[in-house]
Amino acid sequence: MSLVRRLARPALAATFVSGGLRSVRHPEVSAPATEQVAARVSAVLRRGLPAQLAGRVPTETVQLVRLNGAISLAGGLLLAVGKSPRLAAVALAATLVPTTAARYPFWSDTDPALRAQHRTHFVQSVGLLGGLLLAAVDTAGRPGLSWRAGQASREVGRGARRQARRAGTAAKVARGTAVAARTTAATTARTGAAIATEQARTQSRAVRRTGRVARGLAGAAAAKAVASS
Repeated sequence: MSLVRRLARPALAATFVSGGLRSVRHPEVSAPATEQVAARVSAVLRRGLPAQLAGRVPTETVQLVRLNGAISLAGGLLLAVGKSPRLAAVALAATLVPTTAARYPFWSDTDPALRAQHRTHFVQSVGLLGGLLLAAVDTAGRPGLSWRAGQASREVGRGARRQARRAGTAAKVARGTAVAARTTAATTARTGAAIATEQARTQSRAVRRTGRVARGLAGAAAAKAVASS
């Protein structure tokens, strides 16, 4: 962990640790100001969570304030010591939004001084939310999930292209082998035909020579017979 992160994370988490501890120990202090928002959050959680968990969501404002404080305290401590900092930052951001809306509703204040005070605290909370969002996406120099997903996709694409090139090469080799086989077969057939033709011609010449020899012998025998008579 770099020096900047060692300093920035505890500094960002300090307000959540302090506020969370105060809400856990004295939830009744913040309960009146957060009653409406707490009721809405409780209703949303009951609708969004499974039935097994929805029944465990507290309905009393004091209990919800204490639960929110416990999440802030635990998330702040985790963020401060660098244990699962991204998950802790997401949890803190999720608790900060309803807390800010409940504590600093400057849009409904009629007193100018109170409105200015709430607006200042509201803007400060928005700044804290921005810091938490940055902490939530901070990978500490390691590749993020989107980069790893893109890298995996690129690796799959490169593997597919390699397989396609191999398949194309194999197809070319198969076509070359088929052409060579056809050429060899044609050459063998032509050679066989030429050999058979030459053998037939040789046999024909041998037959003609044999006939000439036979006729010569017959003529010589006839001449000898005439001379003897």
